[in-house]
Amino acid sequence: MRVRLGKARHRAKKRLFKEARGNFGGRSKLLRTVKETVVRSRAYATRDRRVRKREFRALWITRITAAARERGLSYSAFMHGLKLASVELNRKQLSELAIHNPEVFTEIVEVSRKARGSVA
Repeated sequence: MRVRLGKARHRAKKRLFKEARGNFGGRSKLLRTVKETVVRSRAYATRDRRVRKREFRALWITRITAAARERGLSYSAFMHGLKLASVELNRKQLSELAIHNPEVFTEIVEVSRKARGSVA
């Protein structure tokens, strides 16, 4: 007797089509194209989970740079001063402070400036 894999095959195809929903044209309607699309989208998803981390770090650094320059200090000098002062705030926290609590960020800049002044 011939095995047709009816129910199992249907379930597998249904799973693929569900994952390919929202794509344009045949990329969401045709099985062969859907398979290619899903494989590629999974590869991009894996890669971009790492890329997202890089992009956010770059964004935080850009925000900190802008806020530090407003207060007369370059990013590298600011971060060096924080390291000397043993301030353990990460870039995400510093970025949030620069946006939502500028007065606190100004105090942190002063701490950094004083730490650099004592060494130089």
